[in-house]
Amino acid sequence: MPRALSRATQILSSASDTPRLDAELLMAASLGIGRDRLILDEPRGETPATFFDLVERRRSGEPVAYITGHRGFWTIDLEVGPGALVPRPDSETLIAAAVEHFAGTAGPSRILDLGTGPGTLLLAALDEWPKATGLGIDASDAALAYARRNAHRLGVGGRAEFRIGNWAEGIDARFDLLLCNPPYIAAGAETGPGVREYEPAEALFAGPEGLDDYRRLAPEIGRLLAPGGLAAIEIGFDQAEAASALLMEQGLSPALALDLADRPRALIIRG
Repeated sequence: MPRALSRATQILSSASDTPRLDAELLMAASLGIGRDRLILDEPRGETPATFFDLVERRRSGEPVAYITGHRGFWTIDLEVGPGALVPRPDSETLIAAAVEHFAGTAGPSRILDLGTGPGTLLLAALDEWPKATGLGIDASDAALAYARRNAHRLGVGGRAEFRIGNWAEGIDARFDLLLCNPPYIAAGAETGPGVREYEPAEALFAGPEGLDDYRRLAPEIGRLLAPGGLAAIEIGFDQAEAASALLMEQGLSPALALDLADRPRALIIRG
């Protein structure tokens, strides 16, 4: 198996920025075990016959999460697949900002996740705050099907509600925590291998500047955010100034949160 992993890493080096990690995840999936077990207690025996089939799918650009059917995020594991945006580690910046904001308190009581996809941000927040309830909105039936299954599997189905919708349209309640990872890629921008080809365009692209959905969201944030609450909105690494300006036009005062690579990643608004 070490030889197979080395060969797979070489094959994937032209198709991925993380070829060794991808190879390990695919080997673990073909063995039906977790990557941690693969690394800590390497199985002996023949390489599974399906392994290089999975490698070839990844070499063609298919996201690892679609191949394995799941992706880890924050403290949870999510089912993902075609029709749902793959959770990115960068989005954990929003949860980290919320944890910092609510430190020393009982935490948020009511959470809203606009553009929830497979439930990524809402379910991570509900896992963080076991007494909270939440609402996830998305325009995609396919994404919401993943979200509902994830909520049930994680044991929070009774605390999570998911609805089809157009951002905050029809919502008149206030929330202690508002989370949002909107589409923010400019229509003509380059993307990583397989992103444009496999992931849902409506979850990725937002007009010629990548700002279309911030324009829709900015007028809604103030009315949705409860006093003492927090809104965390993901942005592209080069959108801090432009997205902040749209929020400031609505009388909001956004602060900037950086991701683990010290790049601008979220705008934070305190109620």
